[in-house]
Amino acid sequence: MGVFDIFKRVRYYSPMTQVVLVGLVCFLCPGMYNALNGMGGGGQVDRTTGNNANTALYSTFIVFGIAGGSIVNLCGVRWTIAISGLTYALYSGSYIYLNHTGSGSFTIAAGALLGIGAGIMWAAQGMIMVSYPREEEKGRYIAVFWIIFNLGGMLGGVLPFAINFHSDSNSLSDGVYIAFVILECLGAALGLALAPPSKVVRDDGTSVVMVKYTNAAKEAVEIVKLFLNPTMLALLPMCFTSNFFYSYQFGPVNASIFNIRTRGFNNIFYWGAQMAGAYALSFLLDNQNMTRRRRGLFAFGIVAVFFNVIWGGTLKQQLRYTHGPLPSGETTDYPGGLLDFMETKRASGPIILYMLYGLGDALYQNLAYWIIGSLTNDSQRLSRYSGFYKGIQSLGATVAWQLDAKNVSYLNQFIGNWVLLVISLFPMFYVVYNLTDHSEDPPLAVFED
Repeated sequence: MGVFDIFKRVRYYSPMTQVVLVGLVCFLCPGMYNALNGMGGGGQVDRTTGNNANTALYSTFIVFGIAGGSIVNLCGVRWTIAISGLTYALYSGSYIYLNHTGSGSFTIAAGALLGIGAGIMWAAQGMIMVSYPREEEKGRYIAVFWIIFNLGGMLGGVLPFAINFHSDSNSLSDGVYIAFVILECLGAALGLALAPPSKVVRDDGTSVVMVKYTNAAKEAVEIVKLFLNPTMLALLPMCFTSNFFYSYQFGPVNASIFNIRTRGFNNIFYWGAQMAGAYALSFLLDNQNMTRRRRGLFAFGIVAVFFNVIWGGTLKQQLRYTHGPLPSGETTDYPGGLLDFMETKRASGPIILYMLYGLGDALYQNLAYWIIGSLTNDSQRLSRYSGFYKGIQSLGATVAWQLDAKNVSYLNQFIGNWVLLVISLFPMFYVVYNLTDHSEDPPLAVFED
């Protein structure tokens, strides 16, 4: 079979095609943001502006993440995703202004706008990813999206690594930021290629159907109901914790003990490990030889053990230093100074540990999305659940980024991460244990995008 024959077999209106398309949008927009954010402080030696921008970002993300599902329900997926994508480009471009003026006000304002766009985009993405596939396919669809999305972060890590390979600077050059802006604009345009949900048809001939709410008041009521839903309240710690560790991993670890080119090198493997983790977990989550509850409990056990092991390894590493490079010019107090990937004897252990952070993130978040997708097949409800997940996730991230911005000690940040993880596991286990094999919902009225 030739390449063109394969393309002929691809259905534009199939759920998989739409998940791949939204994956490509996130590859180019959030994926590039992740690559930039993974450098620590947006690739700046002084992380203050980057931390404050992330605080502003996640503060607005809280509101528009929770409200994002209703906005998508009212406005459709194409234009909401396309316009949201432009906020990623604006944020990356703001660092060029920072490079030339030293003023972080524009970057912080751009972060607040990005929080609005990201909240809406992720609500739409979550709805597409977990409501379009059949029940027995959700693990695979989540993995396909996660692999494409994190390929963006992986390739985004190549840019700073290659451009700064021979650089002695601890900050990214304008060329890296310009490349990110171009790619994110392409991602925003690609959002317009998504099909209206009413036209998407599964391989078994069933349609993806959605309810049309004709007024904002009814959607506002549905948002309030999220906070009265016992299951969603039980998942609050999971949602809060799911991105909390990013500020610690990107700042006190990656930006504090590695030089600039190795930070980009690390991101290649951090996001690459996410792809591997998502792919591997999908086989367990879609295994039809086990009940849904049993699959969930096995996956939960893997996540619980894995995260506690890598945090145990992190404790040993964290006890060796207290700070990274400072704006005053003082370097890290990590033994031997900043690590370079060419120093294999010194750097291999910390690099492998950092890669395992990415693997753990994929396992945790893929399980979280699978749990949410197992609660219902109603695409409207799932858009709100996804928005709730991202909104509460952003609340946790807001707190975490501000801890680093306020110079809370690295050890205390680490302890906070580990404690929150352990707390989140108990209600997470309760929800998984009470999952049923089927969550069928009655047919719903269709709306056009």
